[in-house]
Amino acid sequence: MPPKVKITRDDIINAAVAIVRRNGAQELNARSIAGEIGCSTQPLFSNFTSMEELDVAVMTAAYGIYTGFINAEIARGEYPMYKAYGMAYIRFAREERELFKLLFMSDRRGAEAVPTDDFAASVEIIMEANGVSRESAELIHLEVWSATHGIATMLATSFLELDDSLISQILSDVYHGVRRRHILEDNI
Repeated sequence: MPPKVKITRDDIINAAVAIVRRNGAQELNARSIAGEIGCSTQPLFSNFTSMEELDVAVMTAAYGIYTGFINAEIARGEYPMYKAYGMAYIRFAREERELFKLLFMSDRRGAEAVPTDDFAASVEIIMEANGVSRESAELIHLEVWSATHGIATMLATSFLELDDSLISQILSDVYHGVRRRHILEDNI
């Protein structure tokens, strides 16, 4: 008798991420994951106590992929750090549409939170660059991120296609406009 193949948590998470990438989060269920792996649903529930626990693991894996986009954009060195975060977010939306929708375009009320280190890092960058309080930096980032999210959403849904140079210009215009209103006009 051949040895039993051990299905690991990582095998299950990788199969689930592949399904989301290909078909969207709406196709994610125990049967589709088991079919992707080529097993019954039993290994899923041996490795995860519930589909909710698996959903959190998939979101965390998707966030890890998104973090890879941030790190790659920073490593390229084309943009200042804060803009690199925004450009990575938009590139992720363009290249990983379904994972972007899963992370940033789904109803998250009542769901366990996924780490958002990029928000905290963005706030720190704004505080350091502009000498503002955390509260002001959070508001500046929220306003800039709202525009960034709008661009990313238009790309993820194929509503609009923009090239990187125009996106970079838009992000600069939004940042400097918001910065001027919060920093310069408050001191006039």
